[in-house]
Amino acid sequence: MDFKQLNKNNFLMYAMKMYSNPQCENMEEFHEDLNRIKYIKRLLGRYESKGLLRERLVLNHLIILYNVFGAEGCSRILFFKIGKEFHPHLKSFLLYLNHLPYTIPEVDLSRIPPDHRITKILESIK
Repeated sequence: MDFKQLNKNNFLMYAMKMYSNPQCENMEEFHEDLNRIKYIKRLLGRYESKGLLRERLVLNHLIILYNVFGAEGCSRILFFKIGKEFHPHLKSFLLYLNHLPYTIPEVDLSRIPPDHRITKILESIK
């Protein structure tokens, strides 16, 4: 299968290929890990609409996702599944975690500005 560019037809196969969780016992656990992306989207949406950022919860979800999908796979999956309106927020978190790759096929990372409010919040974490 071709993974040059993620799309709705090849996304699940790509996610399965990149998934590496030795404790995973069934497909349900795989889907639970994928659902973390929905939780992140919901948290970023709440930040966008209400100004409420639960940065530590977002960080926890991101760390788990990077642990099970790896650096390259996770970055591609996140930018594919999370809407463009949240890409600046996502970029800020990935910069903080030092997980932002130089390039990914799905987006031009150089054109996405980080969200400076999130950056400031993350810098205050000790």
